[in-house]
Amino acid sequence: MNIVLIGYMASGKTSIGKKLANKLGYNFIDLDDLIEENENLSVTDVFKSKGEIYFRKQEHVYLNKVLNSKDNVVLSVGGGTPCYSNNMNVIVNDDNVKSIYLKASITTLTEKLMRKKAKRPLIAHIETEDAMAEFIGKHLFERVQFYNQAEIQVSIDGKTKDDIVEDIILQLF
Repeated sequence: MNIVLIGYMASGKTSIGKKLANKLGYNFIDLDDLIEENENLSVTDVFKSKGEIYFRKQEHVYLNKVLNSKDNVVLSVGGGTPCYSNNMNVIVNDDNVKSIYLKASITTLTEKLMRKKAKRPLIAHIETEDAMAEFIGKHLFERVQFYNQAEIQVSIDGKTKDDIVEDIILQLF
């Protein structure tokens, strides 16, 4: 069985994914990292030099490649991955995949992203918490219809990573 973690940026897909994989004895793959390795460019540079359409096509290719060739993997995908190229259907219609939406409130996401915005080109220009919350709210509104298709939803609000991993394991098994 493969586990695919989806959710908005800063919802903890990578850090929780690593802990979950370790606890289950699974391999961990971050889809963005896989793309960066194969493209020899950062995601930001792929966007800048080749464009978002190219990136989204590569994202779809590598998502399928991982799901079709690996087993016992925890796969963390980018916040936009479920929203493009029929990717959410690929994820939820694969009998060997359990999809998990790491759900966070706008308040939680705003707090996390204000601390990490310099590393995220999409939001680096946002200066105030109110502007960040507004941006997240609009963006999340567009994406939540995809995220809500996940088989399992786990709230991350006010929980430690270990508690979130335990919640996931309880719902998986």
